[in-house]
Amino acid sequence: MTPPRDGPVAMSYSYAVRYRLLLTALLALGAASCTKALKPGRQFATYQAASAPDYARPANWAALPGRADAADEVPRHTGLRDQQQTAAADVFYVHPTTMLKRSAWNADLADQALNRFTDVSTISQQASVFNSAGRIYAPRYRQATLYAFFDEQEADGREALELAYRDVKAAFEYYLAHYNQGRPIILAGHSQGTYQATRLLHEFFENDPKLRRQLVVAYLIGFKVKPNEYQTIRPCADSTQTGCFVVWNSVAWGNDYAPFDGGVATNPLTWTLDTVAAPSSLNRGGVPYLAFNRIDTAVVDAKVHQGLLWVHPPKLVGYPRFLLPGQPHLRHSFHIADYSLFYMNLRQNAEARVRTYISKQGKRP
Repeated sequence: MTPPRDGPVAMSYSYAVRYRLLLTALLALGAASCTKALKPGRQFATYQAASAPDYARPANWAALPGRADAADEVPRHTGLRDQQQTAAADVFYVHPTTMLKRSAWNADLADQALNRFTDVSTISQQASVFNSAGRIYAPRYRQATLYAFFDEQEADGREALELAYRDVKAAFEYYLAHYNQGRPIILAGHSQGTYQATRLLHEFFENDPKLRRQLVVAYLIGFKVKPNEYQTIRPCADSTQTGCFVVWNSVAWGNDYAPFDGGVATNPLTWTLDTVAAPSSLNRGGVPYLAFNRIDTAVVDAKVHQGLLWVHPPKLVGYPRFLLPGQPHLRHSFHIADYSLFYMNLRQNAEARVRTYISKQGKRP
């Protein structure tokens, strides 16, 4: 069954179904009185990990061009269209954490309920933003469970993230060998997906001039990235620069979060790195998370502040905060809405950077 989209594909996922999927996940999360209640019951080494995915099998991809899937979606009733068929670039998108269970440290790709939740909550809500700029490739991978990011005392969380990266790396290698064919690449992720995409940039792009020349931009959203993370790849300085990276982490205006000090932040309303406040009039439109049924222009303003992106909380519903048991400092975070708040700015920016990239390529002898 394919999630809904405007166009010829029949709508098989109603808003009610989306809501039930998300509610089930949130109830499981809310049942934990503190973050530690999400911790798997045994150490990483004692679990038998699920079999590694074979990326020659289309079933191990959440999105592939040329088939109907959640990345084809556009916000309903907006007139936007999926344009992957004629897109000049590719998008390799790595989804964020959708595994909230404590039954294992890493996901099993045979878990169809988890796959459906991933598709509804991230592929349609985030990856779809790029379907006017590129052909979208989004691997399923044995993602680390949410607690891995809060496991500061043991090595289990790091090992779970390492296993997840092995899958993402294998998927990217398969993509390069069988799908890319020298096309321009947009690398994108969110949260755990950005954690993994940041590593891909290090391992594949940083020291490979040929591949680096194929990089249109990397959208490293929802995770800390340092300004000097790479020696050869720099933060984007404006809206059309290519071969660079963009990053932001949205929080309510006036709040600090020490772990992000020293990180870089891009203002998606101006696509600059300065700290000048950008008015909401520059916001081309947010798209409400989950409902995905309208464009809300001028939904928030934005200002870069010490590695964070400050926004005044939106008055409209559909842009949730990141409320996590045992993590009260995150109550000001709009992490879940990092893409939703700036959906149209991001969509238009990806298109603009691809146009610039193609234009530059056309001028080369």
